[in-house]
Amino acid sequence: MSSRIDEIKEQLKTKPRKWLVTGVAGFIGSNLLEELLKLNQKVIGLDNFSTGYRHNLEDVKKEVRDKDWIRFTFYEGDIRNLSDCRKTCKGVEFVLHQAALCSVPRSIDDPITTHQSNIEGFLNMIVAARDEGVERFIYAASSAIYGDHPELPKREDRIGRPLSPYAVTKYVNELYADIFTRTYGLKTIGLRYFNVFGKRQDPNGAYAAVIPRWIGLFLDLKRPTINGDGKTSRDFCYIENVVEANLLAAISGSEKALNKVYNIAFGKKTSLIQLFKIIRDEISQYKPEVKSIKPIYGPFRKGDIRHSFADISRAKELLGYNRQFDLKTGMAECLKWYIHNLITHSLINSCLTS
Repeated sequence: MSSRIDEIKEQLKTKPRKWLVTGVAGFIGSNLLEELLKLNQKVIGLDNFSTGYRHNLEDVKKEVRDKDWIRFTFYEGDIRNLSDCRKTCKGVEFVLHQAALCSVPRSIDDPITTHQSNIEGFLNMIVAARDEGVERFIYAASSAIYGDHPELPKREDRIGRPLSPYAVTKYVNELYADIFTRTYGLKTIGLRYFNVFGKRQDPNGAYAAVIPRWIGLFLDLKRPTINGDGKTSRDFCYIENVVEANLLAAISGSEKALNKVYNIAFGKKTSLIQLFKIIRDEISQYKPEVKSIKPIYGPFRKGDIRHSFADISRAKELLGYNRQFDLKTGMAECLKWYIHNLITHSLINSCLTS
C-alpha cells in the first residue's frame, strides 16, 4: 500500500509546479531543492549566504541530472530586502520559507540581527507571497516555541514562555502567519522542527548543531563536549522526514490542515549521553579508535530547553506524515554522506588523516 507521500510524489512528477525555497543554500533548503528537482519541479532559490554555502548548491547539482538542474533559478538576495522577496515570489505557487538565523546561542549573543532576519525578513516574505498571489506559504517554525512549558510530549496547543530571543522570533512568525490567513486569506502552514540533522548540515563554526559538530570531533579523534549532565533530551529528526513534511504541507488537499502548526519530529526522546554513544558506535565502524573516546562535560547552555519530545499525532492525522527514518537509521545515512564528503571536499579539516 502506498503512503500519502508516495502519492504526492507521483502527482508532482506528472504535474510540475513552481516553488520558491528561501535559504536554499542552507542545510534544510538544499535538501528541499534536491528533492524538488528530482521530482521534476521548477524551483526558484533565494539566499544571502549568511549561513548557507555555495558548495551546498554545487553538491545538489552533482546529485541531480543536468535536465533537472536547468529548472533551478538562483537569486542571491536577502529576505530583509522586500524587493528581493517580491522578485522571487513572482509566478510562484508554493513558498517553502526556510531562511532564518536558527541558533539559540547566536540569538542571545546578537538579538538584533536575529530579529531582523527572523521577524522583519519573515514579514517581508509573507507580504510578498500575499501580494504575488502565492497559493500556499509553508514556513519553518521551531520546537523552541515550547519554552518553559514542562509537559511531555509537546503538543501544538500548549506552549510556555520563550527562553531565548530566537524562540520569541519563531513565536512572532506563527502570529503573523495566523493573521495573514484570517485577514488576507493567505493559506499558511507552520512546521515546528525538532532538532533536524542530516547531510549538508554545517559541522563548523561557533553555532554548529550538536550532531554535525560531534561527528567532526569524533572523526578527528577529539572529545566532544556535552553541555550539562548528559540527561538533557531531544527529539532528533532526520532531514528526509522534514522534506516529506514540507511536501505534504504544500500539497495537502484538506482544508482542515490549513492555518495550523505541526510538530515535525520522530516522536521519541534521546538524551545527550545516549546520542553521544549512538554517534560513537556508528563512527567506530569506520574508525575503531573512537570507541575509547569519552565526553567532556561543560556547563548548561543559556536559553536551552531541558527536555524536548514531540506529539506528532496532528501531523499524522491531518498531513499524512509518516516519518520513515528514526535516529539510528538516519544517523547511518548521515554518516555515509559526511565521510564521503570529508574525504573528497575537506569539509572538516584534518578528519580521517590521523
